[in-house]
Amino acid sequence: MRISRRTFTTAAVAALVLPLSACGSGGDGGGSTDASGKVEGDITFQTWNLRANFKSYFEGVIADFEKKYPGTHVKWIDQPAEGYPDKLSADAAGGTLPDVVNVSPDLLAPLAKAGLALDLDKSAGQYKKEYLDGAWSGNRIPGLTGTYAFPWYLNTGPLFYNKSLFKQAGLDPEQPPKTYDDLFADALKMAKQSKGKVATLANVPTIEDFGRYGAQLMNDQGTGFAFNDAKGVELLTKYKELFDAKALDPQALTATPESSGKKFLTGAVAMNPGSALDLGNFKKNAPNLYKNIGITDQITSTGHVNMYVMGVMVNSRTKHTPAAVAFAHYVTDAQNQMSFAKQVAIFPSTAGSLDDPYFTKEDGTDDTRVRVAAAKSLKNAVNYTPVLFSDQMKTALGNEVAKALQGKESPKSALDNAVKACDQLLTQQG
Repeated sequence: MRISRRTFTTAAVAALVLPLSACGSGGDGGGSTDASGKVEGDITFQTWNLRANFKSYFEGVIADFEKKYPGTHVKWIDQPAEGYPDKLSADAAGGTLPDVVNVSPDLLAPLAKAGLALDLDKSAGQYKKEYLDGAWSGNRIPGLTGTYAFPWYLNTGPLFYNKSLFKQAGLDPEQPPKTYDDLFADALKMAKQSKGKVATLANVPTIEDFGRYGAQLMNDQGTGFAFNDAKGVELLTKYKELFDAKALDPQALTATPESSGKKFLTGAVAMNPGSALDLGNFKKNAPNLYKNIGITDQITSTGHVNMYVMGVMVNSRTKHTPAAVAFAHYVTDAQNQMSFAKQVAIFPSTAGSLDDPYFTKEDGTDDTRVRVAAAKSLKNAVNYTPVLFSDQMKTALGNEVAKALQGKESPKSALDNAVKACDQLLTQQG
């Protein structure tokens, strides 16, 4: 089940990008961009590791669509999670890309650049108002004009915090930090009060943090990175202060989500991102933590939390554009997204859906506590991860952040070097 953005290896990125680049930006054999004709014909629909758990759901959606549009037939293909980028690459290069394809923004980007993704602003712009603004814009590609996939399901996660640790530090456990300024002040106070025994955070800043802090991640043309601006340098400087004061866990440079979770579980860290599954773990393995658990939004200085976006792309070379667009819209309309969200812990991208009582009313269960908290924050969330930001770029940024925290480089030099490395990698993508 794909519930968040996936980063994949440099080899996979290259495998996906290079054959597609050879296709040009349109090429011959393209299908019609006019989606206004009669909805009819045989189309293929490809999902990403969903058949095992949701076979009956998708068979029902397809049957309902074919009933609504007699003369259509949808062939459903589901691909395993592993090797999905390679499969897309092979299909794109061989001209066998399905008519309607489940993609994340990072997988969509090279397909759109190669002219293989239908521009929905031109072909299906009448549907834009049905989706959250942040979700629709999540399928835009820097350097291109247009939107290249229907928003499908979204995901995000709140922050958990330990109320007991906040109280011990003299902080109000009912008023957790909301902005980075609040966070830094509380973290330094907690480290001082605990004499360095309790850190507030267990992770170094990522590209999403720079976005939430207000740094410009890419230039306006989408041709280079820009997170070494004044805001970016300010954020890394603040993290350096936290690191020196032990307000950032000393092992943050090598932390994984699992190791950070264990730190939070044992009371060595006061805040950590998570999900409803974590609440069950706390209840079973750390009852004192569970009793003192607080749930709040992600930290942001922009007023917008980060979200992950999944999309449904229409192949620009489909021979049945009206049917492909109609089906992609049908899969992602409010009714079908709401139905899907009740089967798995994801959120609909359709406008108004998050006002449904399912996402607003508490019922006393842990799952609902987290679902309501996350849904509230998603209404104006954005996808901060640039669609062109590869796994190798993530590593380059992480390495430079580590050097800055260790005092080997200044925050400005570290981010300048990170931007330079990421720009070089961007050039290699073609």
